[in-house]
Amino acid sequence: MGKERIDIGGKVFGPYSPGVKANGFIWLAGQISLESGESTGDQTLGCLTKIDALLEAAGASKNDICFAQVLLADINDFSEMNEVYGKWLDGVDIPPARAAFEAANLPRDAKVEIVIQAICPE
Repeated sequence: MGKERIDIGGKVFGPYSPGVKANGFIWLAGQISLESGESTGDQTLGCLTKIDALLEAAGASKNDICFAQVLLADINDFSEMNEVYGKWLDGVDIPPARAAFEAANLPRDAKVEIVIQAICPE
């Protein structure tokens, strides 16, 4: 089974693929969304919208996510991020495992970055 790049035509900020699909797995690069607004909630929603589009391009959906890693510029914004994230997962039978933590100096001074690992649907 080969390796496939997942792309939705957005701008990348370095030498990486927005996503890679290989051997039944999907890995999405960390998604930021400065264009969505200045609040953590707005940026979280923007990240999740990009994730939805990348998963769709890979033939998958949020129901196929196994693990999410959420990086926050300020851990005090956890509740704001978590509220948006929870609404996004509404209707998902098995929410993915997740880690969320503060990380200094996110790319482009983003408030949130979300990394996803998923399985290809059968």
